[in-house]
Amino acid sequence: MNKIEEYKREKDGLDILQDVPRYTQEGWEAITEGDRERLKWAGVFFRRQTPGHFMMRVRIPNGISNAVQLRTLGEISQKYGKGFCDITTRQQIQLRWFTIEDVPEIWKRLEAVGLASLQTGMDNIRNVVGCPVAGLTPNELFDASPVARQFTEMFVGNKEYTNLPRKFNVTITACKENCSHAESQDIALTPATKDLDGAPVQGFNVAVGGKMGSGGYRMASPLDLFIRQEEAAELCGHIVFIFRDHGSRESRTKARLAFLIDDWGVEKFRGELERRAGRSLHASGKEERLERHTDHLGVLRQKQEGLNYVGLAVPVGRITGEQMLEVARFSEVYGSGDVRITVGQNLIIPNVPDGRIGDLTAEPLLQELRYDPSGVMRGLVSCTGMDYCHFALIETKERALKTSRALEQLLGETRPVSIHWSGCPASCANQAAADIGLVGKNIKVNGQVEEAVDVYVGGATGPEPNPPVKIMEDVPCNDLPQVLSGLIRHGAFKAMRQQLRKIPRTITPAARPPEPKESGGPMIDPKEIAEGSAKLVRVDKDEVAVFKHQGQLCAIQNTCPHEGGQLCKGWIEEGEVVCPLHGYKFDLKTGACSTDAKLKAKIFKLVAQGDQFTLSD
Repeated sequence: MNKIEEYKREKDGLDILQDVPRYTQEGWEAITEGDRERLKWAGVFFRRQTPGHFMMRVRIPNGISNAVQLRTLGEISQKYGKGFCDITTRQQIQLRWFTIEDVPEIWKRLEAVGLASLQTGMDNIRNVVGCPVAGLTPNELFDASPVARQFTEMFVGNKEYTNLPRKFNVTITACKENCSHAESQDIALTPATKDLDGAPVQGFNVAVGGKMGSGGYRMASPLDLFIRQEEAAELCGHIVFIFRDHGSRESRTKARLAFLIDDWGVEKFRGELERRAGRSLHASGKEERLERHTDHLGVLRQKQEGLNYVGLAVPVGRITGEQMLEVARFSEVYGSGDVRITVGQNLIIPNVPDGRIGDLTAEPLLQELRYDPSGVMRGLVSCTGMDYCHFALIETKERALKTSRALEQLLGETRPVSIHWSGCPASCANQAAADIGLVGKNIKVNGQVEEAVDVYVGGATGPEPNPPVKIMEDVPCNDLPQVLSGLIRHGAFKAMRQQLRKIPRTITPAARPPEPKESGGPMIDPKEIAEGSAKLVRVDKDEVAVFKHQGQLCAIQNTCPHEGGQLCKGWIEEGEVVCPLHGYKFDLKTGACSTDAKLKAKIFKLVAQGDQFTLSD
């Protein structure tokens, strides 16, 4: 059993709420390792890079907020934090730099304006995302935000939902323009119509098992299932409980719903869903989504006559408290006091009358938070990066801004292009759905560790999804302006996606036929491996990193037991391989982990065959 499951067995994550007052008196150093993890159930995150200072993630269902809430968040960031917040790709706000002593007062202020941080981290249902202009855009089948709110009310604060095997992402949308990356979600409800009882009914088609991290982008599997709007929240609850009761709890890297779907297959999962629902479920309806994608930026007409919404680009999602106060003021002066948040880390001011558009767009702040950003700024998305996230391998937000500004200078005006920066393979920036996706890593150049990225292109969600393709590896971050400029200038991303969709998709592990076993595995020639480097070898189902250390070969499992980093990409320090993902160290001879004694990597024997070697368990 992994340590997170041990913590959950000891006590429910929500029970940490009763311990917070004690920790505010004893100080952050008194917080036990287990309670540091449990604090994530309360939406409070200890940051290793900033000991004594915390992050809080605030739940905002469907990204629908208002001036009062935004003003409160801005004031909290100014009084208790560093004066800025981060907008996430799940339509939430992250507060930074406060202390544990500040938590009760922050919670009190949030509750007063209808906000909460509960269950925004760890093994919970994260913020339910949806179309940020639900109820406003003429390009929706219906307003799906009430369903998102209903489902959220079912699970927040409910201990039936707090012991999941892993995190759980949900999108509920009726937008026809694919604005919420549905295929990357554990549950995806998307707009559909179906004739039932002789009449057309508007509702959702249902897909499950999508993800971006934990081994890469897996597109959600359609369940061949249509659900009415009024039944949708209950159905989502049944899906979550199937995952809770049957999902794997052994390896954190293989505990998402996707792996249960791969194990069971869609038919078995759908059958269990019908059993829990207590009735037969309708087959899927007519897909109502269009092929195009939108980010809802700019000045756009609402379906309400004479009204518009104005989408503002917030570069890399980082916004100051002062800017938040100004946006809150704009929403009250020019609109109805409503504010919306997008999965692209941007803000929307809705309900602006035709006659007030000119005054709003003339506001000085809109030179920074533009409604008409450049092509390379428009689709810029970034994860938190290593400044505040211990998973990240590189700094992302400042690098993303610096790179995009350099691209503006090199390219001038370009067509819109989405560039998403993820600081590690966890994929918090949804890079697999971007024109250009960048995944951070560390490489060695002339013996020095340097920040770099792998470059992916052409990934997509929507009615015709496809995974991206990696076209470059180990690109130093400092070289990106020159490297990406040609790709942006000449890259035919639409055509690329069309070609990628023609490639047959890999069948799931549950349906994959057994591969013939290769006796003894591949031959390994020591001369092909440089001192201190590794060769990746596959034997049956195992990936093995074969290192040369002090002239001798050592073989260790390639997947880091901590969070799935690739050890073959790491380096050796005093007989230990250092995982490039989070720096965990494993002895090359024994597999013991000096970073966490509970972890151990599998070691493989090398059998001499003349001048070469084969692997053996």
